[in-house]
Amino acid sequence: MLALFDLDNTLIDRRGGLEDWARRFVHSRRLPRASEFVICDRLSERAYPADFVELRETLRLSDDPGGLWHEYVDGIARSVHCAPEVRKGLEELRGAGWTLGVATNGAGDIQRAKLAAAGLTSLFDGICVSEEIGARKPAYEHFEAAASLCGTRLSAGGWMVGDNPETDMEGAHAVGLRTVWVSSGRGWTDGLREPDIVVRGVLEAIGAMRALAD
Repeated sequence: MLALFDLDNTLIDRRGGLEDWARRFVHSRRLPRASEFVICDRLSERAYPADFVELRETLRLSDDPGGLWHEYVDGIARSVHCAPEVRKGLEELRGAGWTLGVATNGAGDIQRAKLAAAGLTSLFDGICVSEEIGARKPAYEHFEAAASLCGTRLSAGGWMVGDNPETDMEGAHAVGLRTVWVSSGRGWTDGLREPDIVVRGVLEAIGAMRALAD
């Protein structure tokens, strides 16, 4: 059985990692405290090298934008957190015969750096990053590529686990996957088809999928 996982705020805590990095960055450059909000607001949904061209101007920095991007990649990778019990849950799911994949939007270097820093890379049969394949969730092509990278096809069925109602849940429903929404305590978005399962965290999602497979 295929199980695809979103990365940011599903497998890892991207929000907390971004806030930690922004705090350290602002301190290192002796910038006003309000700069933390500017950085987090700009990078809240996603981050690409082009964002640092604009942040360089906004924050009046003299750094090369490319250097800022690489500093961000290195720093955010060290800041993200994946609980040990989540890694154990993934190991057990894989050991039970499941095929595991990552389906994530974002830039390839930063997403892969986060997976490696969290010790997750080796647990997945395939890693699908939007920048690398030229298609973002919720596009059909993204999920199709994710299944293919895992050595299977969408027609074989499976699950998508993620935190975003539109890109993860709606996208997965449209391609025929069952869905587990990692709510982190939030309420569901009105007007969208409800997910098959609602959980507070990814470890609970793993347990729910295994229980339904037994």
